[in-house]
Amino acid sequence: MSPVSIHAVRPSALPPATAVRRIDVREPAEFEGPLGHLPEAELVPLDSLPATAVSWSPSEPLLLICRSGNRSLKAARWLAERGFLQLYNLEGGMLAVREAERAQDGAPRA
Repeated sequence: MSPVSIHAVRPSALPPATAVRRIDVREPAEFEGPLGHLPEAELVPLDSLPATAVSWSPSEPLLLICRSGNRSLKAARWLAERGFLQLYNLEGGMLAVREAERAQDGAPRA
């Protein structure tokens, strides 16, 4: 069996929530904190992932999200080891999402 690849997704290329299940693995205070969270994201803190993921279909596409991309990559690797097939990691996490928004807001208008 070939290893599952975890696809890196940049904030500028986020798939719509209708195409992928958005799983945020941060803690509740982070999810509700200054960086906020993506629309339709489900909060599943990393420590609770093993208990929660047992009810998920391994064929369902999952986008893993955290603050900087490290915890979400750890979560994606854990899921890959358990047979999940369509895994995406938000590169740079919510920090990158908010930075991209700031850059877009500050861009000169034509």
